[in-house]
Amino acid sequence: MALKFHDNAAILRGPLVAVILLVVSLALVTAYAREGEGGPVHTVQNAFSAIAAPVGMAGSSVAAAGDSVGTAIEDLTADASTLSGLREQNGQLRGLVGQLEEYRQEAQRLQGLLDIEDQYALTSVAARVVGRSSDSWNDVVTLDKGTADGISAGLPVMSGTGLVGQVISATPHTCDVRLLTDQQSGIAVLVQSSRAEGIVRGSLEGLLYLEDLQSTAEVKVGDVIVTSGLGGSFFRGIIVGEVVSVEQQAGDTSPVIVVSPNADASSFEEVLVVTAVGNAGAADEGATSGEHANDSASSSGSSSSSSGSSTSSSSDESGESDSNSDSDAAHAGSSSDEASSDGEGGDSQ
Repeated sequence: MALKFHDNAAILRGPLVAVILLVVSLALVTAYAREGEGGPVHTVQNAFSAIAAPVGMAGSSVAAAGDSVGTAIEDLTADASTLSGLREQNGQLRGLVGQLEEYRQEAQRLQGLLDIEDQYALTSVAARVVGRSSDSWNDVVTLDKGTADGISAGLPVMSGTGLVGQVISATPHTCDVRLLTDQQSGIAVLVQSSRAEGIVRGSLEGLLYLEDLQSTAEVKVGDVIVTSGLGGSFFRGIIVGEVVSVEQQAGDTSPVIVVSPNADASSFEEVLVVTAVGNAGAADEGATSGEHANDSASSSGSSSSSSGSSTSSSSDESGESDSNSDSDAAHAGSSSDEASSDGEGGDSQ
């Protein structure tokens, strides 16, 4: 009987301990919820946390070191096929990164074309550069579009940053473009600030020179050069470049003016062959509006002068009319006096 009693007590001890622990836990939770930050339960919790924190950090460090050691052991014990697979995967990832970078740059260039197309309201044909001249005295590129796409000789060609050249010949599926920097290239232009007309020509060294200006023309560094539209080769108002140097050399009557092209002739890969421009004066609107304002002021001045002259003439005519009226009145008075004298003479007789 005694043995059975001890067995029953052992059986009951487990559930009893669990119940006691549960009651104590509920009591501690209730006390924790009701007391403030400085209560005894909070104080005991903070103390245990402070004691356990270094142990936890040490355990984390040991676990991290163990993972590193395990990874190193796996790498050392990896077979040749695993290493070969990892190298292949690494090569594929590098290839994908390079391809994505190429797509990013292409998207950036195409966005530049869309921006300039919107700026000038262009009607154009997009084309890619498929060839460049190999000799040093010709600056010509070949595009992958031709007469079958509506391209003909004489049309201007633009990149995402500005004017780059002009179509000089075309086949059904390709065309050749002479760049602005070619020594045979020449464009009728305007200095945007002073409205002076000239010609921008290319050169063997790849520079653009502004020539054939009037002797009284004023050009300074920083002036923007735009197409004038004269001659019909290029639409008016397209940016060509900016003046970067004005040098007066001894013995020359005109200065040497160097223009930096707005578009890099060596870096573009996609271009627009322009067939029509809806907003040809996009780059020229500021200066043109100023010119129109001056013209309007001059017209107003002329109108005011004309009005003054008309008023003066009317006054003069009015004065003459008044004088004539006075003369007529005097003449009538004189006639009346003569008639009176005649009447008196008759009566006296």
